[in-house]
Amino acid sequence: MPPIRPILRIRTVTEEDLPELHRLDNEVFERNAYPYFVLRQFFDAYGGHLLVIDDGANLLGYVFATAPDDKVSWILSLAVRPGLQGQGLGRRLMGEILDHVRSAGVREVWLTVEPGNDTAVLLYRSMGFLAEDAPREDYFGPGQHRLVMRLTL
Repeated sequence: MPPIRPILRIRTVTEEDLPELHRLDNEVFERNAYPYFVLRQFFDAYGGHLLVIDDGANLLGYVFATAPDDKVSWILSLAVRPGLQGQGLGRRLMGEILDHVRSAGVREVWLTVEPGNDTAVLLYRSMGFLAEDAPREDYFGPGQHRLVMRLTL
């Protein structure tokens, strides 16, 4: 008999998820991870726009978006647990958050990505995001260049 695959579900983050969310963020982003207090503030300010994917026991990934402001939203972060990347979880999360903000009246979604993160750039391009002509140097401070991308819904 083949192994039973867990059922994956995408849902809104809960307060109880915050410690595991912080661990996941540190696992994925290491020195660039959000401090716990920032994740807490995102939860308080944008809770309905923070989605996680879980297997019933563990968080496998997340996506954060800002609340719509003048029909615009920003994707603040997308992460999938190392070892599970490349299995379509990020695409599922992005599809769900784009549907979510679209239903809230958003017409334009922006995000930034590290220019050398080819996997993420390809994912975003495949979903219709267009990049500015060149990365913005020092966008997040010295040496922290970012490619700014936009999607019209």
